[in-house]
Amino acid sequence: MSSKRAQNESGDTDMKKKKKKRSSSSVETVELCGAVEEEEVKRAVKEAWSNKTHYSKGDLELDCHPFPHCIIKNFLSCQTFVENLQRELLELSFNEKSNDLYKFKQSDDLKKRKEPHIAAMRAALFGRFRSWLGDVLGVELEPTVDISCAKYEYTDVLLCHDDELEGRRVAFILYLVPPWQSSDGGTLDLYSTDSNFQPESIAKSLVPSWNTLVLFEVSPVSFHQVSEVFSQDKCRLSLSGWFHGPSLERPPRFKEPSILKHPHLPRDETVLFEWINPLYLDISYQEQIQTEFEDSSEIQLKDFLKEEKFREVSEALRQTPIQWMKTGPPNKRCYESASLDSLPECVNTCWELLRSEAFFLLLSNFTGLHLHYLCPKDEEDEETEKDKEEGEVAGTSAESSSRAEADNGGKKISTPVCCGEVRRWSHGSYTLLHDAEAAQAEYALDLILPLGCTDWQKEFGGFTYYVANEEDEELLTVHPEDNSLALVYRDKETLKFVKHVNHKSTQVDSSTCNEFYDFSFVYYE
Repeated sequence: MSSKRAQNESGDTDMKKKKKKRSSSSVETVELCGAVEEEEVKRAVKEAWSNKTHYSKGDLELDCHPFPHCIIKNFLSCQTFVENLQRELLELSFNEKSNDLYKFKQSDDLKKRKEPHIAAMRAALFGRFRSWLGDVLGVELEPTVDISCAKYEYTDVLLCHDDELEGRRVAFILYLVPPWQSSDGGTLDLYSTDSNFQPESIAKSLVPSWNTLVLFEVSPVSFHQVSEVFSQDKCRLSLSGWFHGPSLERPPRFKEPSILKHPHLPRDETVLFEWINPLYLDISYQEQIQTEFEDSSEIQLKDFLKEEKFREVSEALRQTPIQWMKTGPPNKRCYESASLDSLPECVNTCWELLRSEAFFLLLSNFTGLHLHYLCPKDEEDEETEKDKEEGEVAGTSAESSSRAEADNGGKKISTPVCCGEVRRWSHGSYTLLHDAEAAQAEYALDLILPLGCTDWQKEFGGFTYYVANEEDEELLTVHPEDNSLALVYRDKETLKFVKHVNHKSTQVDSSTCNEFYDFSFVYYE
């Protein structure tokens, strides 16, 4: 102990000198490209941004289609600095991020990282470059540091969104990628918008490029996505974040029209005996199903349709020319829905089965929910009925209503209704959670009947997630399984989405499906 202490004391001055030397050498400086340093360029960019016109000089380009965005190539002057910055970023720990909107790897916030090149980059961005950007926009940007690192690899994606969040004024991305082509995926796609400020289609795609900075103003029309990465051996590394300042004025959010809900079709139990596995028509087995359903609010009924009926419908969906319509907008959903007028006869009959009066009663027996007037109500149901909002109903059956009222002592009763569609899921399909869905959420019974998904793998996506509103907690996952009827009862705090179907679904041999179909219905008491 004494010898170590003596050595430290005798070498005190030298140690201090070494510390000082190391400290000074760890302070990196970064030079930005010349275009950012020129006063004349700054004035020209400011004028062009204000007038929403195109401007280009050297490595800097401002384009206002479909919304204002600026591209600065060779953003950092020193190549060695960029390479060292990339090295420091790749040495960080990354967290897997996955939900309805995205799948990629992200670092923690970098505002306190002390690695020399990361610290220098942060200081330059939120120091003199923030000042330059504030002058260009004519606003005072806050010194708030909001920056992280993202890694996108094979099948990673960030779907259509607008980045709007209180305080965000300008989004930026600095790419640190190997040589990259559009065929590698991972492009930054900018969307055009309609008169309701909803995204329509991709108007421009920016291919990532080494040491290139892209920035755009966060606004009601700044819809964009990071397209799925197709390359299996490249990493799309980037620094990204936001400059904060006064938000742009936003018009009232567009409200989609309410989904049209329909009462049951007048079909008797004959249709059930023609189509459904006899096991599920046995009363005692229905009681077992109801007991299980009431315990967990969900159930899957395998081999639900008769085998010959299921094969007939599956083959018709694959082989018949059906008019498939792409649904949107892409910030909410992207899949194909069949035009009902174009359905082949057997598919249409199956559709009518799921809307039939007899099927409503069968669902009541499966679940204990009041989806038919013959299903007995308990006291709690009757109290809830008084408070329930009436949905929009098309074509109510007067005969069924009057019959039901007669059986109900002449009291006016609500008519159970449903809405549904036939969907096709393939590479690029998804649905997203969104504010409007949460606001309109109500008690409902979901039905999903998949077809044509033999050997469908979970890693392909396409499964349905149920989550608690405003929470990341996963409540239930429904995987596509041939002829397996999924029933899920959800309350107003439960939302659902279908996970993005990724590129792996296309990398299968001809004997394995790369798309599937389903009947999707929602029933309301």
